[in-house]
Amino acid sequence: MDIERARTFLQIIQSGSFQDAADRLHVTATTVSARIRTLEDEIGRQLFQRNRNGAQLTAAGREFERYAQSLVHIWERARQQLAVPAGKSSIVALGGELSLWDPLLLDWLVWMRKMVPEVAIRLQVGLAEQLLEQLRTGILDIAVVYAPMLAPGLTVRLLQEEKLVLVRKAGKQGAGAVDYVHVDWGPQFAAQYGSGTQRFGDPALVVNLGPLGLSYILRAGGMGYFRRSVADPYIENGELERVEGAPEFVYPVYAVYSENGEEREDIRQALNGLTSA
Repeated sequence: MDIERARTFLQIIQSGSFQDAADRLHVTATTVSARIRTLEDEIGRQLFQRNRNGAQLTAAGREFERYAQSLVHIWERARQQLAVPAGKSSIVALGGELSLWDPLLLDWLVWMRKMVPEVAIRLQVGLAEQLLEQLRTGILDIAVVYAPMLAPGLTVRLLQEEKLVLVRKAGKQGAGAVDYVHVDWGPQFAAQYGSGTQRFGDPALVVNLGPLGLSYILRAGGMGYFRRSVADPYIENGELERVEGAPEFVYPVYAVYSENGEEREDIRQALNGLTSA
């Protein structure tokens, strides 16, 4: 079987339609349709029922899904393992969200190179949705994210519970909407934050990347919510200060991996490193 057909099949499931799958795969909708038609001919069953709302799996499609996941996973694992560098025993592929690289994943990388030098490492930075998709298709072994979406075949492990704290540029005492930089920390933060937006009105600046918002405040002033471990060094050197009386919010970090991932020794070591680093 052409592995791209299995990959296309899984992408349609995730995106919900042939057209959206084509956009994500950077091919035409005609190409996607042809791949699925060929796949259905090979299997001898219809896999999707197309309608106004997109594409729905048939009973045969639901049954084939787990086999398609296994096919893609085995192919990606074989491709990676055949490229193991000389002198290394295996490769661990890990992806993480940008704002998690310093210090959590940087500490993990140092730990791995010191404690498990025989394991080669492939690292990737991306958005949570992209990382989880690459995990599902076998490109990654572990994804480290803030808000994982539960899915069959995946295990989620809590690594730490970060705190988001309100800080401001030292010496800048404003508290109006113009001073508040709203960082979109995702649905969990939004649910906890609730009516907090009323405190600052409608912020004039909204960003979806913590490091960008922090860099802006350090340069231009203002206030915003950031991870305490990241803000603390700037507080210690006098560049930032905590806003007294402001609520803190829990922001947990998770490792996501295949449910049979811990059968591999190198994956177990990598997960131990994430909790030890």
